[in-house]
Amino acid sequence: MKEQLKKILSVSPLKIAALVILIALVLFFVDAPFLRFMELKALDLRMVSRGAMPSGGETVIVTIDEKSLSELGRWPWPRTTIAKLVDALKGYGAKAVGFDIVFAEPDENSSLKTVADLARDVKNVGIGDSRLYGLLEQKQKAADTDGALARSIEKAKNITLGYFFHTTEKEVGHLTEQQITAGENAIANGRFQMVRAKKGADESPLIHAYAAQPNIPQISGAGENGGYFNTFPDSDGVIRWSPLVIKFRSNYYASLALSLLVQYLEWPMLVLNVAEFGVENIHLDKVEIPTDESGKLLVNYLGPAKTFPHYAVSDILNGRISADKLKGKIVLVGATATGIYDMRVTPFSAIYPGVEIHATVIDNILHRNFLSHSGWTKFLDVCTIIVVGLIMGFAVPRVRAMAGIGLSFVLISAFVLANTAIFVRYHVWMNLIYPVLTMMTIYLGITVYRYVTEEREKKKVRGAFQYYLTASVVNEILKDPSKLKLGGDKKNLSVIFSDIRGFTSISEKLTPEELVRLLNEYLTAMTDVVFKYDGLLDKYIGDAIMAVFGAPLDQPDHALRACRTAIEMMSELRRLRVKWAAEGRPDVNIGVGVNTGDMVVGNMGSQMRFDYTVMGDSVNLASRLEGTNKEYKTNVIISEFTHAQIKDELFCRELDSVQVKGKKLPVRIFELLGDKKDAAQWQEFVGRFETGLAKYRAGLWDEAIAAFRSVLEIRPEDYPARLYVGRCEALKEHPPEGEWDGVFTMTTK
Repeated sequence: MKEQLKKILSVSPLKIAALVILIALVLFFVDAPFLRFMELKALDLRMVSRGAMPSGGETVIVTIDEKSLSELGRWPWPRTTIAKLVDALKGYGAKAVGFDIVFAEPDENSSLKTVADLARDVKNVGIGDSRLYGLLEQKQKAADTDGALARSIEKAKNITLGYFFHTTEKEVGHLTEQQITAGENAIANGRFQMVRAKKGADESPLIHAYAAQPNIPQISGAGENGGYFNTFPDSDGVIRWSPLVIKFRSNYYASLALSLLVQYLEWPMLVLNVAEFGVENIHLDKVEIPTDESGKLLVNYLGPAKTFPHYAVSDILNGRISADKLKGKIVLVGATATGIYDMRVTPFSAIYPGVEIHATVIDNILHRNFLSHSGWTKFLDVCTIIVVGLIMGFAVPRVRAMAGIGLSFVLISAFVLANTAIFVRYHVWMNLIYPVLTMMTIYLGITVYRYVTEEREKKKVRGAFQYYLTASVVNEILKDPSKLKLGGDKKNLSVIFSDIRGFTSISEKLTPEELVRLLNEYLTAMTDVVFKYDGLLDKYIGDAIMAVFGAPLDQPDHALRACRTAIEMMSELRRLRVKWAAEGRPDVNIGVGVNTGDMVVGNMGSQMRFDYTVMGDSVNLASRLEGTNKEYKTNVIISEFTHAQIKDELFCRELDSVQVKGKKLPVRIFELLGDKKDAAQWQEFVGRFETGLAKYRAGLWDEAIAAFRSVLEIRPEDYPARLYVGRCEALKEHPPEGEWDGVFTMTTK
């Protein structure tokens, strides 16, 4: 019995493969967020690797671009200009025109109120000249720019007006029930013509709106058709899906792309089918549009920006476009100019006109150019995970370790190529990440198993050293034992210092045992992050941590590793703060400083006792930068020397040019914000801050104050902006003596 139990519990390559397959299937069915994120990125790569494809030619985009703004004036234009555009597009023979714009407020360029007030005053005074009344009526009509646009829309009979929905309760807190109802009535022409709901149909997956932001009544009443232009990016900010239906109260509304297509196809039946799991599909005449359960279409992007023809509004109004370019076309009107740019992130680009997403959806539906990702593809995904896992489980143990690397590479590469070929040729999205990770994990699991069984004695020997030194130092020493000699070498490295803010006050709130437990948990988590990026943990200094990157092993990207360590330290701290708050423990915050430069590295000490460490001015500067966080109430500050090496990968904002205590020359310092792929969330406020910093350095105090206050409008908690407002006001009142260089002198360490 014991032997049988031992045999059952024994480890084998095939059992490792089976366990990995089981775990992969469980993660697949629970849709693990991180792996889903990786799969979405893999989908983007497949789409980009497929390359750009031509559009069908039915859809063009009329752009409010820089050229048009320079010729027609700043945005927003008078509604009479938009009316002329509507008239011109009708004259060009455009079959259907959609506006990726909402006219939510009366025209600010209109003089209607002034003329109306004048007419009233004339009448009150009692001037009886009928010619004057007639003239005032003409002027009043001419001043009604919204009315002019409404008349053009009504006359054109080919306009689909855009609007948007508020999809969170927070957005509609300021609206009354009467306003919400008025908004609902204004968008009635954008509803689905027919909804078929099966017995037990579940509408909960649908996107639900709380209110609509329509065009003003004068304009919305003139249009025959309408559609919302809301988009919803995935968690990484990329727009991969387009919502074709949104439920608002008891009705269902079609998107701008779908409504415009209905108008172009001369009003075919548009049917929404709802099943037990949510939206089943949408039928447009004889075309079945596949969606997910919430009614979103997976957008099959054709390429980067300008895949569709772009024509400037000014060229349209000035007759510089030949009629055949627009005749019989679907025309989408949207903004692409800097400042009013409707910027979106797509698989092809981080700067992509939002209006072109609607054009892509229209093209996908017109040509049935859909990406398939339905129930049957998920069944194939499950089968694929099992099959490739078993192949790896049988094949890898039958070859030597080095050959196993080559075999695994060939098998994984073959699968990736086959998966990509299916995507490109048949437009079928099959999961790539789960099968690949299954294959890689099985290979790694079997390799580790073989290592454990075949290298046990060697591991014991190495393990004895690892109780005292980090694995990287041990490996370096084993290659060259002479590295234990005293002395060091001068190398370009990166060093990181971190320190707990207000540690003394925290320690006063805890018993010694509680303090030690909290400190150990914190230092363990931070040390794990250092080791994750192959850093050398130099030392603990009370609650402070010092780590080095680029030694003893050469790391060409040591600055990037140090900065990613700092970012992940903050992420790990946020996790710990949530945990500690739940346990009733004090809140903890830290400051981190990173610097890159030449320093001496090696064993420092005596023949009896020494440490592998770094020394030099560059090390001291990193320590000063850690303390500089207190001045700006930031968390991570890096020097200009570090920034120069990581600026292409990570996103920062320049904080200041400072002269730290003990240094003669000023150093530009930067706040490290995060990965560059996430830059969209910071770009606006950083751009405003950089404008303010430039004005500050130029000595333009009022302009600098305005710029920094504009930062606070979108980021009220931003202390550096508030700090600069105070500095500028002080400098404005007491101008600096001599030549102003914009350098701030630190008086503390």
